[in-house]
Amino acid sequence: MIEGWSFIDALYMTVITLATVGYGEVHEISPEGRLFTVILIFLGVGFFLYVVGNVIQFLVEGRIRHVLGRRILDKQISKLKNHFIVCGYGRMGQALCGYLIQRYLDVVVVEQNPDRVPVMDKDDILYIVGGATDEDTLMKAGIKRARGIISVLGSDADNVFLVLIAKRLNPDIFVVARANQNESEKTLYDAGTDKVVSPFALGARRMAHAILRPTVIHFLELAFTDDSTDIHVEEIPVSVSSKLVDVSLQDSGLRQDFDLIIISIKKADGSMCFNPKASYRFEAGDTIVAVGNSKGLMQTAKILNP
Repeated sequence: MIEGWSFIDALYMTVITLATVGYGEVHEISPEGRLFTVILIFLGVGFFLYVVGNVIQFLVEGRIRHVLGRRILDKQISKLKNHFIVCGYGRMGQALCGYLIQRYLDVVVVEQNPDRVPVMDKDDILYIVGGATDEDTLMKAGIKRARGIISVLGSDADNVFLVLIAKRLNPDIFVVARANQNESEKTLYDAGTDKVVSPFALGARRMAHAILRPTVIHFLELAFTDDSTDIHVEEIPVSVSSKLVDVSLQDSGLRQDFDLIIISIKKADGSMCFNPKASYRFEAGDTIVAVGNSKGLMQTAKILNP
C-alpha cells in the first residue's frame, strides 16, 4: 500500500525483514517505506524475542520450582525425629498416611512410581521418589531417626527384603509389614518384622466379629475411627523418670482423677496383665492400655512419660 508493490514482493520483503535475514531490497524504497520498515523491525522482531523469552522463562522457572520444591522437602525431612516411614503410596498407603497425619504424627512416604507424585503433592505429604529397598533412599527418609517403618509394598518378597535392610540400618526401629499371602507371615517375622498384618485375614475376621459381636465392633469403631466422639484407646509407656514408678494403681489416682479405664498393662518382658488389680505397682518399662477421653489420656501421658 505504501510502495505499490505486488503482494508477493511485499510478502517476501516482510519475511526476510522479520527473519533478520535481509538479502536486499527487491525495489527502491521511499522514505515512507524505510520508516515503515524500521517500525516493522522493532515490532516484529521484538514480539518474536518476547515469545521466545517467555517460552524459555516458562521452562527454566518450571525446572527451578521443581528443584527448589525438592530441596524444601529434603530439608523438612532432614529435621524430622521419631517419625514414621511409609513405603508404598497405593490405596492402603494413602489411607494409612491419612490416619497417621490425623493423629498429628510426622510421616515420610517412600514411593517408587513417579506417576503418584501429583497425588502426594495434592495430599501435601513429605515424600521421596525411589525404591524402598534402596539403602540410600531409606537414609534420605531418615531411617536412623525414625520411630517406625511400615511396609505396604505389593510384593511379599519386597516386604521381606525391606525389613532386612531396615533392621540392619536401624536395629531398634519398629517394623510393621503387610503380608499379601498367609504363607509369608512366618518369613516376615523371621526377617525381623515386629508386627505382620494380613489385610485379607484381618478383613475376614472383622466381618465375622461384626456378625458375632456387633456391639463390641461398634465400640471399637467409636474408639478407633469415629472422630465425632471423644472415646479413645491409647497405649502409654511408663518411663524411668515417672513419679508413679513403684506406686500402686489405687494410689496413682489415674482412674479417679482422669476417668480412665485401665484395660491391661504390658510388662517389659512382653507379658500382659489384663484388668490389673488396684494393688498393682507401676514399673519402668510398662505400657498401659487405657480407655478414656483425649484430655484424660494426654494428662496421663504427661505423668507416666514426662
